[in-house]
Amino acid sequence: MRFFILPENSNSVLLMRSQNLTETAMKRLQKEFYQILSTNRDRLYPESISGHGSEKSRGSTSSYDEEIDQSSDEDEIQRVSNSINEVEQVGTVAMNDLKMISDCMISSGYGKEIVSIYKIIRKSIVDESLYKLGVERMTPTQINKMDWEMLDFKIKTWVYAVKIVVKTLFIGERILCDYVFTSETSRESCFTAITKDSALELFQFPELVAKGKKSPEKMFRILDLYDAISELWPEIESIFSYQSMSNVRAQAVSSLLKLGEAVRAMLTDFEAAIQKDSSKALVAGGAIHPLTRYVMNYLCFLSDYTVILSDILADWPLPENTSLPESYFGSSLDTEDDSTSTISVRFAWLVLVLLCKLDGKAALYKDVPLSYLFLANNLNYVVSKVRGSNLRVLLGEEWISKQELTVKQYSINYERMGWSKVLSCLPTNPTASISLGAAKECLLSFNTAFETAYRTQSAWIITDSKLRDQIKVSICKKVVPVYREFYDTNRAALTRERNVETLVRYSPDDLMNYLSDLFYGMKVSGSGTSNC
Repeated sequence: MRFFILPENSNSVLLMRSQNLTETAMKRLQKEFYQILSTNRDRLYPESISGHGSEKSRGSTSSYDEEIDQSSDEDEIQRVSNSINEVEQVGTVAMNDLKMISDCMISSGYGKEIVSIYKIIRKSIVDESLYKLGVERMTPTQINKMDWEMLDFKIKTWVYAVKIVVKTLFIGERILCDYVFTSETSRESCFTAITKDSALELFQFPELVAKGKKSPEKMFRILDLYDAISELWPEIESIFSYQSMSNVRAQAVSSLLKLGEAVRAMLTDFEAAIQKDSSKALVAGGAIHPLTRYVMNYLCFLSDYTVILSDILADWPLPENTSLPESYFGSSLDTEDDSTSTISVRFAWLVLVLLCKLDGKAALYKDVPLSYLFLANNLNYVVSKVRGSNLRVLLGEEWISKQELTVKQYSINYERMGWSKVLSCLPTNPTASISLGAAKECLLSFNTAFETAYRTQSAWIITDSKLRDQIKVSICKKVVPVYREFYDTNRAALTRERNVETLVRYSPDDLMNYLSDLFYGMKVSGSGTSNC
């Protein structure tokens, strides 16, 4: 009987011994797997797996070379290069070991243990990396209660961090999972467990910001958020392609949609704010109105986001009852179904809303010439801002030319209204022979009219030097030559009069000097030649 039992017992012992040895080996491999993951937290570069390790090394060395002093020894550069290569080699060896251990343990039926260790270690690395980059979980309440300065900082931090997280951290984890595990199921399970929660929190932040309180200054940060997600979308879609990660992709899309809605809402509010501006305070000297500066600076900054806005505003045309006058915009944008055309029309409309508002503010000036000068100043400022920004491309040269003609017309109207009385004091034919009494009357009337015009308009302002010079030259050409001819024709007779200084207060050169002092906002007071 023992003859038959003994072999059976012998097999059982051998089987148990084999199982014990296998279990011991698996525990040792499990411990080794843990040790490799723990000690190589910063060395498991995804570049080593994807074949870009050497490029990364060269790039790192190059960046370092730019920062170190040019007098550094070449041996130091070589040392740094060798150090980088050494770290990369260690990482490559570690990943190869991880893969071999993973394959061995999973094939031996110990996949659950190895996957569990991998998830715990790598998830802690992802969480730690996000923390170091300043990414933190935020609630709607926290965002709504946060002052703008702090929220602005949080947004800038997020925009900086998300590019690193997606293009380095998340893609690195995806590549590492794919390398270490052969089974697609294990790959998906590990990657999902490691990154899903962090990714959802990361991509939810823009949506929370978009749903928060809206104000004009938030527009550009909202656009930065939209730009970041939009730019990273191909990577997001590729990295989180697993079915188990569909809600991560959905969250990124949801944030894009909410950000787009926020941008459209803020543009609507911006337009309404221009239209509702009720300030009746006159700008001294007809200078640039604060509303003009604010709106145009805002639009100039906004025009830097043309590509993003084209996407956001593609399906958001102006209301049906809103149209741009052909005389205002011309035929430069007749093409339909064009995203560039849509955004151009939107910007042109906002500028038109501003110009209409400025027309109303010009009407508040009791001095008609000053109202025209105000319009010339402000429209010229609008045109200069358009010329110096991306608005030039959006609105086009035809639009600019039309507005420049309008500026010129405003200037002509100002000159006509502001200096016609002065010119009317001189004879139509200044060289014609007239009586001494008539000459005296002309000069006295001219002196009074010129002094009044000069005293009033010396407080007026033309902020743009080119426009200022153009208008002064134009006034000089209208006033000085006529006065010079009259002055030269009648000077001999007038100098014999006792009160010649009262009659002939200005030489032609004096007029030119006085006119050259105009439009700097330096008001003069009093009367008489010395103050004129």
